[in-house]
Amino acid sequence: MNTEFTLNQRRAVAIFTIIALLFGAYFLRDFFVLIVVAGVGAYLFTPLFNRFNRRLGTGLSATGTLLSALVIVIVPIGILVALAVVQISRMVDHIAEWVKTTDLSGLGDKVLHYVNELLARVPFAHVTVTAETLRKTMITGGQHVGQWLLQFLQGAAGGIAGAVTQAIIFVYVFVALLVNREKVRTLIGQLNPLGDEVTDLYLKKAGAMVRGTMSGQFVIALCQGVAGAASIYIAGFHHGFFIFSILLTALSIIPLGGGIVTIPFGIGMIFYGNIAGGTFVILWHLLVVTNIDNFLRPILVPRDARLNSALMLLAVFAGIAMFGPWGIVIGPVLMILIVTTIDVYLAVYKDVELQQHNEEPVRRKWRPRGKAKAPDARSAPMSAPTSNSE
Repeated sequence: MNTEFTLNQRRAVAIFTIIALLFGAYFLRDFFVLIVVAGVGAYLFTPLFNRFNRRLGTGLSATGTLLSALVIVIVPIGILVALAVVQISRMVDHIAEWVKTTDLSGLGDKVLHYVNELLARVPFAHVTVTAETLRKTMITGGQHVGQWLLQFLQGAAGGIAGAVTQAIIFVYVFVALLVNREKVRTLIGQLNPLGDEVTDLYLKKAGAMVRGTMSGQFVIALCQGVAGAASIYIAGFHHGFFIFSILLTALSIIPLGGGIVTIPFGIGMIFYGNIAGGTFVILWHLLVVTNIDNFLRPILVPRDARLNSALMLLAVFAGIAMFGPWGIVIGPVLMILIVTTIDVYLAVYKDVELQQHNEEPVRRKWRPRGKAKAPDARSAPMSAPTSNSE
């Protein structure tokens, strides 16, 4: 366009652009998590796409990358779920055998007597548990569970169409971001008024956090989960290795740590007579599982993806509260962007050296307003990033 815009027109265009972007974010709010997950997947599988693209066309490369991503993600999850289901069925059979060989009436009388003794020691609690009370409670609980299951099945049946729609949209967004990643990168840089240099900084920080969370944090959590489950198995509890592996891995990702399960489990084993096994589980967690993170994190997690442990914990739980399970990835990425924004502000206005991606601290490339300095022999001042509109 050869039209020369006046200052007021340029301001109006900027205002309309901001309004359009805000409305677009509101318009697509229900698909925000899907778009972010598709973007993360496209970023992680870009090297594979580039490898395919050296020999194949763009369409075939995108198809091959998509199929490879589905195999890489779905097959391991399917195997873990299948193993967990098999182990759950074995546990159910074990419980059934235990029920056949146990006098449940005598066991129930002992449990009721023990519970009533505990209630008698509670001040101002004049409650006695009887078999009839338990029967009524079980009937009420069964009714509530049945109603919940019915509602769950109805919601699952109604959500099949929605799940299929979400999957189709995800595939299209994933392929579009994979093929047009450079155009998207250029567009973000053009829209950012701080310029390409700051845009690169944000993208590198976000990319480092994605890689650190996906390829680093998940591997560390898996190692810790399997190690914790192995300690329970070695200690004498041979039912539920894969279940404990999945549970402890999930807790290590959060990152609360599997210790909130393994340590109480070890204490319970000690109380039930397995002193050596319970002690081994506790010591194994304290000496081995906790040090897996210290050993693998410097190797697997990039320096730019490391947050303070308190910030990481807050980011993960805030992400889960806002975005569901995908908040494990989205939360830390948002937190690293917030921290990067603060770093950029301090570099621009407070003359603080900025940490660059995978580098040692370098001289700041922005000068605070009103504090320009003359060049010296060590470094020459660089101009502040300006918008393209000037």
